[in-house]
Amino acid sequence: MIEILQWSTLAICCAAAAARIPSAVRGENRSIFYIFLLATLAILLSIDGPYMAIDRLLGGTNVANLVLRFVIYIVILLAGYRIARGFSAPKSVRLILGPMGLGILAVIAAATLVLFLLADTDGSVTGLTTLPSRSPRNAQLIELYAAAGRLYPAYVAACLLPATLAAASSSLATSIRWGAGLLSVAFIALPAGTFYPLLPDELGPLKALINYVAALTLVAGLLTIWFARVRMQAATRRSSTAK
Repeated sequence: MIEILQWSTLAICCAAAAARIPSAVRGENRSIFYIFLLATLAILLSIDGPYMAIDRLLGGTNVANLVLRFVIYIVILLAGYRIARGFSAPKSVRLILGPMGLGILAVIAAATLVLFLLADTDGSVTGLTTLPSRSPRNAQLIELYAAAGRLYPAYVAACLLPATLAAASSSLATSIRWGAGLLSVAFIALPAGTFYPLLPDELGPLKALINYVAALTLVAGLLTIWFARVRMQAATRRSSTAK
Protein backbone atom coordinates (compact mmCIF):
# COMPACT_ATOMS: atom_id res chain seq x y z
CA MET A 1 0.00 0.00 0.00
CA ILE A 2 2.79 2.42 0.91
CA GLU A 3 4.49 1.80 -2.44
CA ILE A 4 1.25 2.54 -4.31
CA LEU A 5 0.85 5.75 -2.30
CA GLN A 6 4.47 6.73 -3.03
CA TRP A 7 4.20 6.34 -6.80
CA SER A 8 0.70 7.85 -6.91
CA THR A 9 1.95 10.93 -5.07
CA LEU A 10 4.93 11.18 -7.42
CA ALA A 11 2.65 10.94 -10.47
CA ILE A 12 0.34 13.67 -9.13
CA CYS A 13 3.29 15.97 -8.39
CA CYS A 14 4.73 15.39 -11.88
CA ALA A 15 1.37 16.10 -13.50
CA ALA A 16 0.92 19.24 -11.41
CA ALA A 17 4.38 20.54 -12.36
CA ALA A 18 3.77 19.76 -16.04
CA ALA A 19 0.41 21.53 -15.97
CA ARG A 20 2.08 24.67 -14.62
CA ILE A 21 4.77 24.83 -17.32
CA PRO A 22 2.78 27.06 -19.77
CA SER A 23 1.97 29.55 -16.99
CA ALA A 24 5.57 29.52 -15.75
CA VAL A 25 6.84 30.22 -19.27
CA ARG A 26 4.51 33.22 -19.42
CA GLY A 27 5.88 34.38 -16.05
CA GLU A 28 2.64 33.77 -14.15
CA ASN A 29 2.96 32.56 -10.55
CA ARG A 30 6.25 30.78 -11.17
CA SER A 31 6.57 30.01 -7.47
CA ILE A 32 3.69 27.51 -7.77
CA PHE A 33 5.56 25.71 -10.55
CA TYR A 34 8.70 25.58 -8.42
CA ILE A 35 6.68 24.18 -5.50
CA PHE A 36 5.33 21.33 -7.61
CA LEU A 37 8.70 20.71 -9.26
CA LEU A 38 10.58 20.55 -5.97
CA ALA A 39 7.80 18.46 -4.41
CA THR A 40 8.31 15.99 -7.25
CA LEU A 41 12.03 15.82 -6.45
CA ALA A 42 11.28 15.35 -2.74
CA ILE A 43 8.91 12.45 -3.39
CA LEU A 44 11.40 10.90 -5.82
CA LEU A 45 14.13 11.01 -3.18
CA SER A 46 11.86 9.31 -0.65
CA ILE A 47 11.23 6.23 -2.83
CA ASP A 48 13.66 3.37 -2.36
CA GLY A 49 14.72 2.66 -5.96
CA PRO A 50 15.37 6.24 -7.13
CA TYR A 51 16.92 7.17 -3.78
CA MET A 52 19.43 4.32 -3.84
CA ALA A 53 20.41 5.05 -7.44
CA ILE A 54 20.84 8.79 -6.87
CA ASP A 55 22.68 8.41 -3.57
CA ARG A 56 25.17 5.94 -5.04
CA LEU A 57 25.93 8.50 -7.75
CA LEU A 58 26.58 11.03 -4.95
CA GLY A 59 29.02 8.74 -3.16
CA GLY A 60 26.84 6.36 -1.18
CA THR A 61 26.93 8.38 2.06
CA ASN A 62 23.26 9.42 2.12
CA VAL A 63 23.94 12.90 0.78
CA ALA A 64 20.67 12.38 -1.12
CA ASN A 65 18.87 12.43 2.22
CA LEU A 66 20.49 15.73 3.14
CA VAL A 67 19.40 17.13 -0.23
CA LEU A 68 15.89 15.83 0.47
CA ARG A 69 15.77 17.67 3.82
CA PHE A 70 16.71 21.01 2.25
CA VAL A 71 14.35 20.52 -0.70
CA ILE A 72 11.54 20.00 1.81
CA TYR A 73 12.52 23.18 3.67
CA ILE A 74 12.33 25.17 0.42
CA VAL A 75 9.00 23.63 -0.61
CA ILE A 76 7.48 24.33 2.80
CA LEU A 77 8.79 27.92 2.80
CA LEU A 78 7.44 28.68 -0.70
CA ALA A 79 4.13 26.89 -0.15
CA GLY A 80 3.68 28.49 3.25
CA TYR A 81 4.17 31.98 1.84
CA ARG A 82 1.83 31.39 -1.11
CA ILE A 83 -0.89 29.88 1.07
CA ALA A 84 -0.67 32.61 3.70
CA ARG A 85 -0.89 35.30 1.00
CA GLY A 86 -3.68 33.46 -0.80
CA PHE A 87 -5.84 33.32 2.33
CA SER A 88 -5.00 36.89 3.37
CA ALA A 89 -3.27 35.85 6.58
CA PRO A 90 -0.69 38.59 7.28
CA LYS A 91 0.10 37.16 10.71
CA SER A 92 1.06 33.83 9.11
CA VAL A 93 3.19 35.65 6.54
CA ARG A 94 5.06 37.45 9.34
CA LEU A 95 5.55 34.24 11.30
CA ILE A 96 7.01 32.49 8.25
CA LEU A 97 8.98 35.29 6.56
CA GLY A 98 9.56 37.61 9.48
CA PRO A 99 12.74 37.66 11.58
CA MET A 100 11.51 34.89 13.87
CA GLY A 101 10.45 32.57 11.05
CA LEU A 102 13.64 33.05 9.04
CA GLY A 103 15.69 32.72 12.23
CA ILE A 104 14.03 29.39 13.04
CA LEU A 105 14.69 28.19 9.49
CA ALA A 106 18.35 29.22 9.71
CA VAL A 107 18.87 27.45 13.05
CA ILE A 108 17.13 24.26 11.88
CA ALA A 109 19.01 24.25 8.57
CA ALA A 110 22.35 24.71 10.37
CA ALA A 111 21.49 21.97 12.88
CA THR A 112 20.51 19.63 10.04
CA LEU A 113 23.81 20.16 8.26
CA VAL A 114 25.99 19.93 11.39
CA LEU A 115 24.31 16.76 12.66
CA PHE A 116 24.66 15.14 9.25
CA LEU A 117 28.36 15.98 9.09
CA LEU A 118 28.99 14.71 12.63
CA ALA A 119 27.25 11.37 12.03
CA ASP A 120 28.65 8.34 10.24
CA THR A 121 26.25 8.09 7.27
CA ASP A 122 28.25 5.73 5.06
CA GLY A 123 26.10 3.21 3.18
CA SER A 124 23.01 4.24 1.21
CA VAL A 125 19.79 3.60 3.15
CA THR A 126 16.47 5.14 2.14
CA GLY A 127 15.22 7.34 4.95
CA LEU A 128 18.58 7.24 6.75
CA THR A 129 16.87 6.69 10.11
CA THR A 130 17.11 2.94 9.50
CA LEU A 131 20.89 3.13 9.15
CA PRO A 132 22.54 0.33 11.16
CA SER A 133 24.00 1.84 14.31
CA ARG A 134 27.80 2.05 14.41
CA SER A 135 27.67 3.24 18.04
CA PRO A 136 25.14 4.62 20.55
CA ARG A 137 26.49 8.12 19.87
CA ASN A 138 26.01 7.73 16.13
CA ALA A 139 22.48 6.43 16.61
CA GLN A 140 21.70 9.49 18.72
CA LEU A 141 23.12 11.84 16.09
CA ILE A 142 21.00 10.20 13.38
CA GLU A 143 17.92 10.47 15.59
CA LEU A 144 18.59 14.16 16.27
CA TYR A 145 19.18 14.76 12.56
CA ALA A 146 15.82 13.20 11.72
CA ALA A 147 14.10 15.20 14.46
CA ALA A 148 15.58 18.46 13.15
CA GLY A 149 14.24 17.66 9.69
CA ARG A 150 10.69 17.41 11.03
CA LEU A 151 10.71 20.66 13.02
CA TYR A 152 10.48 23.28 10.25
CA PRO A 153 7.54 21.68 8.40
CA ALA A 154 5.77 21.38 11.77
CA TYR A 155 6.42 25.05 12.56
CA VAL A 156 5.09 26.33 9.23
CA ALA A 157 2.09 24.01 9.45
CA ALA A 158 1.24 25.42 12.89
CA CYS A 159 1.49 28.96 11.46
CA LEU A 160 -0.91 28.15 8.60
CA LEU A 161 -3.47 25.82 10.18
CA PRO A 162 -5.65 28.59 11.73
CA ALA A 163 -5.90 30.33 8.33
CA THR A 164 -6.79 27.18 6.36
CA LEU A 165 -9.32 26.02 8.97
CA ALA A 166 -10.97 29.45 8.87
CA ALA A 167 -11.11 29.36 5.06
CA ALA A 168 -12.52 25.83 5.06
CA SER A 169 -15.42 26.92 7.25
CA SER A 170 -16.00 30.28 5.52
CA SER A 171 -18.48 31.36 2.83
CA LEU A 172 -15.88 31.14 0.04
CA ALA A 173 -16.55 29.12 -3.11
CA THR A 174 -17.02 25.41 -2.45
CA SER A 175 -13.88 24.40 -4.36
CA ILE A 176 -11.79 26.91 -2.40
CA ARG A 177 -13.16 25.54 0.86
CA TRP A 178 -12.37 21.99 -0.26
CA GLY A 179 -8.83 23.06 -1.09
CA ALA A 180 -8.48 24.73 2.31
CA GLY A 181 -9.78 21.55 3.94
CA LEU A 182 -7.17 19.43 2.15
CA LEU A 183 -4.44 21.85 3.21
CA SER A 184 -5.70 21.65 6.79
CA VAL A 185 -5.28 17.86 6.70
CA ALA A 186 -1.69 18.37 5.51
CA PHE A 187 -1.02 20.88 8.29
CA ILE A 188 -2.32 18.46 10.89
CA ALA A 189 -0.27 15.57 9.49
CA LEU A 190 3.01 17.51 9.30
CA PRO A 191 3.29 18.30 13.03
CA ALA A 192 2.39 14.68 13.78
CA GLY A 193 5.89 13.82 12.57
CA THR A 194 7.38 15.35 15.70
CA PHE A 195 5.85 12.47 17.69
CA TYR A 196 7.49 9.71 15.61
CA PRO A 197 10.14 8.95 18.29
CA LEU A 198 7.31 7.97 20.63
CA LEU A 199 5.98 5.34 18.22
CA PRO A 200 7.29 1.75 18.38
CA ASP A 201 9.25 0.37 15.41
CA GLU A 202 6.29 -1.86 14.54
CA LEU A 203 4.38 1.26 13.49
CA GLY A 204 6.99 2.24 10.90
CA PRO A 205 4.45 1.95 8.04
CA LEU A 206 2.18 4.40 9.89
CA LYS A 207 4.97 6.99 9.84
CA ALA A 208 5.33 6.59 6.06
CA LEU A 209 1.55 6.78 5.64
CA ILE A 210 1.37 10.06 7.57
CA ASN A 211 4.24 11.52 5.51
CA TYR A 212 2.60 10.70 2.18
CA VAL A 213 -0.85 11.80 3.32
CA ALA A 214 0.72 15.17 4.22
CA ALA A 215 2.45 15.46 0.84
CA LEU A 216 -0.58 14.31 -1.14
CA THR A 217 -3.09 16.57 0.60
CA LEU A 218 -0.72 19.55 0.35
CA VAL A 219 -0.37 19.13 -3.42
CA ALA A 220 -4.06 18.27 -3.89
CA GLY A 221 -5.09 21.32 -1.87
CA LEU A 222 -2.92 23.65 -3.93
CA LEU A 223 -4.21 22.10 -7.17
CA THR A 224 -7.84 22.39 -6.08
CA ILE A 225 -7.45 26.07 -5.26
CA TRP A 226 -5.52 26.75 -8.47
CA PHE A 227 -8.18 25.07 -10.64
CA ALA A 228 -10.91 26.97 -8.79
CA ARG A 229 -9.23 30.30 -9.47
CA VAL A 230 -8.64 29.41 -13.14
CA ARG A 231 -12.37 28.69 -13.51
CA MET A 232 -13.30 31.93 -11.76
CA GLN A 233 -10.96 33.94 -13.99
CA ALA A 234 -12.41 32.26 -17.10
CA ALA A 235 -15.94 33.04 -15.90
CA THR A 236 -14.97 36.68 -15.31
CA ARG A 237 -13.51 36.95 -18.82
CA ARG A 238 -16.65 35.44 -20.35
CA SER A 239 -18.80 37.87 -18.39
CA SER A 240 -16.72 40.83 -19.56
CA THR A 241 -16.88 39.65 -23.18
CA ALA A 242 -20.66 39.24 -22.99
CA LYS A 243 -21.02 42.86 -21.89
